[in-house]
Amino acid sequence: MQVHISPSMRTITICTSNGLLDLMKIKVAARHFSYRTLFHTMLILAVLLPFVFILTAVVTLEGVNKCSSLDCLGRRWGPKFLGRSDDSLRLVGDLHKLFNEVNHEGVPDGLKVPSSFGEFVDEIKNNRYDAKMVAVKIKAMVEYLEKEVKLAKLQESVYKHYAATAIPKTMQCLSLRLTDEYSSNAHARKQLPSPELLPSLSNNNYHHFVLATDNILAASVVVSSTVKASTKPENIVFHLITDKKTYAAMHSWFALNPLSPAIIEVKGTHQFDWLTRENIPVLEAIESHQGIRKYYHGSHTAETILSDNPRLLSSKLQARSPKYILMLNHLRIYLPERDLAPLWDIDLKGKVCGAVETCRGEDSWVMSKRFKNYFNFSHPLIAENLDPEECAWAYGMNMFDLRAWRMTNIRDTYLYWIKENLKANLALWRFGTLPPALIAFSGHVHPIDPSWHMLGLGYQHATSLDAVRRAAVIHYNGDFKPWLGIGFKELRPFWTKHVNFSNDFIRNCNIVEP
Repeated sequence: MQVHISPSMRTITICTSNGLLDLMKIKVAARHFSYRTLFHTMLILAVLLPFVFILTAVVTLEGVNKCSSLDCLGRRWGPKFLGRSDDSLRLVGDLHKLFNEVNHEGVPDGLKVPSSFGEFVDEIKNNRYDAKMVAVKIKAMVEYLEKEVKLAKLQESVYKHYAATAIPKTMQCLSLRLTDEYSSNAHARKQLPSPELLPSLSNNNYHHFVLATDNILAASVVVSSTVKASTKPENIVFHLITDKKTYAAMHSWFALNPLSPAIIEVKGTHQFDWLTRENIPVLEAIESHQGIRKYYHGSHTAETILSDNPRLLSSKLQARSPKYILMLNHLRIYLPERDLAPLWDIDLKGKVCGAVETCRGEDSWVMSKRFKNYFNFSHPLIAENLDPEECAWAYGMNMFDLRAWRMTNIRDTYLYWIKENLKANLALWRFGTLPPALIAFSGHVHPIDPSWHMLGLGYQHATSLDAVRRAAVIHYNGDFKPWLGIGFKELRPFWTKHVNFSNDFIRNCNIVEP
């Protein structure tokens, strides 16, 4: 193609390749348009016209019924400013509109969900689904898989709960063998402590520790690690309290495995004359109340529903552990009232209890607990008396100023709220012994440094090992106890290093170092 422009810029001739001439005579008023502007306009047209001719021919060959000429022009050849677009982006947009429409509709009842992606593809091919039906099927498959995954997580929580609350065979073996030893070996029955050390049990110059448990192996680790870490073990007195069924075995262990120069006393709940049903009617009710026994000893899966959050279910299951209704867990409230321990002169700034607060700290799971995490604030009795934002604290291990405690009504407050929770059919709280203690000790707690008592080693493995090494006391609170198979492997060595695996009773019960 050739373009001829007359010297006067009033005539332009376009010559095509087939020899035909198209004459375009243009009269231009000089006073309205400059020659330079007209020249540039004609030059652009000369460049674009061949391109337009070719594309028009392509559209004609494709057929006008397939798409509009402008659309085909843009999609096939044209530059972006002519409307060119990406088919994949258009498809994604169409799918989004379709899925959004289906998202607001329910899946038809009885709709068969393909068991695999291949089966889904075959269904589309064989049944010739339209686009909407394909979207409905995809939605049904996704919802089905979501339910299956959530159910698996809920089942995992239930199984972990059973694993955490069950007593391992090795621990049962240890208890039975030590009980048998108590009946057949006089050394296993010797007085603890020896008669000449009895005055130390009420001597305020010693550091007194009270440990209430029915776990022999765990008790041995607590006592052993404390004695090893102490700079003055000769000043330590341990008051071990256990239940009647474990007393013989617990006594046998510490009689046969003394930890001198520390002084150890072992007592069973049956040996306290004051611990009778008449003296503790509320606590007796906890163990005998039919509704409570059903709640703690019944089916823990009966209330499991798919709408539960797996972590929330885990908390519910932990709260339903039978240990929370054992007398042993509530016995600490009587520490200043009876002969469980002597006075211990400690500085708690005039407060009764020294405890680590659990509402602040780097660990967002363990150290984020306030009253709202434990109490049912939809109940008027709770809403009227408690502050949901009040900071919670750890009740598993504490310092107590018994002299200050004796000047309060903490015990009566504790028992009052347990009674109210029984009246409310356990609607006030769900977490065992901690909630009534949070209420009873409110205003009587002195916060202590978290490094003194590090929590959460039985909750999650994402625990700083350096922080564990620096902590004065580490606490495996939670389900993943170090003596269980489900315990966290990286945290277990901090506990097992205090187990005497060479002990005959330990070896014979197949308690081995992992």
